[in-house]
Amino acid sequence: MLEKVLRQLNYCWRLFATGLSFSIFGLSGFLLWVVFFPLLGLWPGTPTDKKRRAQFCVHYSFYFFIGLMHRIGIMTYEISGLEKLNRPGQLVLANHPTLIDIVFLISRIPAINCIVKEKLLHNPFTKGPIMNAGYISNGVSEQMIRQCVEGLNAGDSLIIFPEGTRTSPNREFKFQRGAARIALQANATVTPVIISCTPSTLSKSDKWYQIPERRFHLKVQVRDDMVLDEFLAIEPKTIAVRRFNRYLQDYFRHHTMESGV
Repeated sequence: MLEKVLRQLNYCWRLFATGLSFSIFGLSGFLLWVVFFPLLGLWPGTPTDKKRRAQFCVHYSFYFFIGLMHRIGIMTYEISGLEKLNRPGQLVLANHPTLIDIVFLISRIPAINCIVKEKLLHNPFTKGPIMNAGYISNGVSEQMIRQCVEGLNAGDSLIIFPEGTRTSPNREFKFQRGAARIALQANATVTPVIISCTPSTLSKSDKWYQIPERRFHLKVQVRDDMVLDEFLAIEPKTIAVRRFNRYLQDYFRHHTMESGV
């Protein structure tokens, strides 16, 4: 009986703490936009310098947010291979099981770009960080690909989820070709990251308040860089993109099964 009561109290606390965390996350994004970024804008520097400073700001705010969720009992986490990240011109490709994975990755990489949904540019809580950090909108496909390739060639690091959206639990991967196309056009350093979330939470089909029966554990594995030479040699490039995209799907399917995702 006591054990059941304690489990119920723990669930109620985690539900409250989850709502509190999301409220803090939204408020932080708004404050970055209306307070911190305008102050950073007064600091002299090139547009690239200002973008980097904004990315550092987002990085540290996400680092605080992940630390908060961990300390108040919502989640635990582990990451292996962190030393393989944070390199110029690096394209980080990851599966996307939960809303938290992009926040976690940015919290571990001081300056990195990413692709965001266009509708987030119209949200007052996310608009500021996105615009100031130079994150890339997915609104116009060709423009998005061009910006990604140009950024990688200029030495930016970039996170892409090849699925384009969060994966629903127990569903097959279906990668869009944009990530493969960007990787080959930029001849980037491609680093795969395998992410698992146990028990599943904040997936595409979950609302924020649909929390699991226990705190979730995020496991992040940074694997060795992929070798692109075989695909770069294929002509025409449209076939190279299709084959590399198929390779990516098979790679992530195999390694997520191996990790028990």
